[in-house]
Amino acid sequence: MGKGNKAREYKPSTVRRLDMLSGNECAAPDCVRQLIARDKESIVSKICHIEAASKNGPRFRSSMTDDERRGYDNLVLLCDECHTIIDNKNNEKLFPVTLLKDWKLLHEDKNIRNSGGSPSALKSAINAISDTDFESNRRNDDEVQFKFNIPDKIEHNFVKRHCSMINEYKVNYGTLNSLYKELEDNGSFRKDRLLRNIRNIYLKVKGRYILDSKDPMMTIRKNADEIFDDVQDELILLSGINTGLDKEDLFFAISTIMVDGFMRCKILEEPPKNDCQ
Repeated sequence: MGKGNKAREYKPSTVRRLDMLSGNECAAPDCVRQLIARDKESIVSKICHIEAASKNGPRFRSSMTDDERRGYDNLVLLCDECHTIIDNKNNEKLFPVTLLKDWKLLHEDKNIRNSGGSPSALKSAINAISDTDFESNRRNDDEVQFKFNIPDKIEHNFVKRHCSMINEYKVNYGTLNSLYKELEDNGSFRKDRLLRNIRNIYLKVKGRYILDSKDPMMTIRKNADEIFDDVQDELILLSGINTGLDKEDLFFAISTIMVDGFMRCKILEEPPKNDCQ
């Protein structure tokens, strides 16, 4: 492989997340083209690098690594025409990095808000995660009293990109808690097992980042959004295999469960001087 090709070797989880948050629409705010052709099969979307994959491309930044260039935060899904216009070197000043990042953020926020989901999708995802046999840990997950402010936890972990998702999906806490109770009453579900499994997934993902770091919290803060992504990817993969949900319902369900896990201190770190049981 030649130098620079790694910047175009997208992780399957990155492509899956781009697809889920695209709403099947080009991210350019003045474009209404769909990203799947009228045959409902052919993919006509293009993965656009916000900062170029190679030095001859538009908006190239030499200080980026190839992993950063191919990372989720540097990619946006566009239709073929918008991709061609934006990557035309003659148009580079018309489409700066800040503008394209704003497009991506606004487009994804819109699709997060529009994710309807359904209780049945949530039930399917909940059962898929709770039924998985992970090694138990010793943490007591029977019940949680929220003794911290969500903004404090966001600030403590330096969460940036996922603030919108957390704020949008936290309102689903009551719905999710009702589903937990219904499933428990039916004898088909144990909430503590679900939360323990989510916690174990987080600990596994966190371990890949901190390794032998002398300052684990700083490492977590530098990678908080990526850690959140990785936990979400594992839950999506696990639930997708075991439920067969379509991507819109699956995204809604996992996002709701993720934010609930964040609020219950199963994902990312607790703010100091608080007791998240």
